[in-house]
Amino acid sequence: MTLAYWCVLAAMFIPLVMTALAKVGGTGFDNARVRDYLAEQTGWRKRADWAQQNHHEIFPAFAAAVIIAHLGDASQAAINGWALAFVALRIAYSAIYVADLATLRTLVWSAGVACVVALFIIAA
Repeated sequence: MTLAYWCVLAAMFIPLVMTALAKVGGTGFDNARVRDYLAEQTGWRKRADWAQQNHHEIFPAFAAAVIIAHLGDASQAAINGWALAFVALRIAYSAIYVADLATLRTLVWSAGVACVVALFIIAA
């Protein structure tokens, strides 16, 4: 299994970490009504929930890009590099989102999307 495929696995767990952060330590947690609970959060817990939602939105494109880059016989080093960059940027994105640094968050999000686009381009 390639490093890029391991990055797909790692990227799958990032939103789970953000969900755990949004839930842990809050008052009134009800596992039967998790979405209601998360919708009622404020501050950094709310931002952690929003970050996990964004991670779920970008994950399919990233996973597809990694697979397509492999199928397109792109350079393995390039695939690994773009995939690692994506995961690093998404981890940074999480921290920046929770810290409420909106402009920086947008820049890091854009760089992550650029990694996905780059994976498609190198497959061509």
